[in-house]
Amino acid sequence: MPRTARVVVPDLALHVRQRGHNRGQCFFQERDYSTYLDYLTFFARQYACSVHAYCLMTNHVHLFLTPHEENSCALLMKFLGQCYTQHVNKARGRCGSLWEGRFRSCPVASDAYALACYRYIELNPVRAGMVAHARDYPWSSYRANTERASDGLVSPHPAYPGMSDYGSLFDMELDPTLVDDIRKATSGGYVVGSPRRPRGRRMRKIGSVPI
Repeated sequence: MPRTARVVVPDLALHVRQRGHNRGQCFFQERDYSTYLDYLTFFARQYACSVHAYCLMTNHVHLFLTPHEENSCALLMKFLGQCYTQHVNKARGRCGSLWEGRFRSCPVASDAYALACYRYIELNPVRAGMVAHARDYPWSSYRANTERASDGLVSPHPAYPGMSDYGSLFDMELDPTLVDDIRKATSGGYVVGSPRRPRGRRMRKIGSVPI
């Protein structure tokens, strides 16, 4: 069965999720998290992606980024995944794949969903019961976005409200409907906030990019 074409438009933000193989662990010690972020920083620059938010969970990763070329995200995730897997395999004396397969992604076309993605990603450790507040989790972009701490990786999405307002977004509960929309769109690969494409309907294309 052919793979579903990804919806990718240059300069349109994406929510990206990648899980460990069989939903297994992919970060084992602090050095793993920092190594992943080093590779993410390098390949985001190499392949023209602006990273707006991230969260590295024990067995999966969330990224909110804008690819500036059609293949930017695919190349970023390919080399990021390969290099990080090599790091883990060497450190732990293992071999084989670390990831479940293809990463999942969905375009984020509206400012409302862009802000929801920021919160959805950085609140992951809170929903998992790992910390009481997003600020307490060291492996997300929350502090970089809230405090404008320069980490050489995070850059603002156009919807980003600025340092004085950003933290207040986390004082409000994220609407469960938005959470469900983001999860389903990411798994299905369609634009978040849009009706799901009916099965059997052909995808329309702009140039070579299916939408």
